[in-house]
Amino acid sequence: MDKRQLLEDWYQRVWINGDLDAIDELFTPVTQAAGVIPEMQMGPDEFRELVPMFLNVVENPTVSLDMVMEDGDWASALYSVHVTVAATGKPLMGTGQLFARFDGDKMVETYNSFDFMSFFEQIGLLPEQSLALCLTGQRIGA
Repeated sequence: MDKRQLLEDWYQRVWINGDLDAIDELFTPVTQAAGVIPEMQMGPDEFRELVPMFLNVVENPTVSLDMVMEDGDWASALYSVHVTVAATGKPLMGTGQLFARFDGDKMVETYNSFDFMSFFEQIGLLPEQSLALCLTGQRIGA
């Protein structure tokens, strides 16, 4: 299976369908993902906790692989996530990047970047223009 299809399976099965068993099919037991949460490596067990939390906050997720590049054991992807906020019914979109190394049909290491600030602004958990506020030195919240 080509790497694009493996990435599509990862997002479809795990992040859209909530199939936590697919994590073990697409990761090795020692796979580590960097960048999902800053300063923290995530393995299969952490994804089994994170995915249900994400799917509890959103409904109707879709993921589009907007650009995928492959080079040997590596693949990189720019992707967009479209969801409906569970609490409000409001549609929103987030963007991210993934850089993954494969051994056969399994990801063995990944590097991730997702625009959580914009995502949580759209959900309503952060004030609008939070990044702009931070860049001016203003504190967000109390």
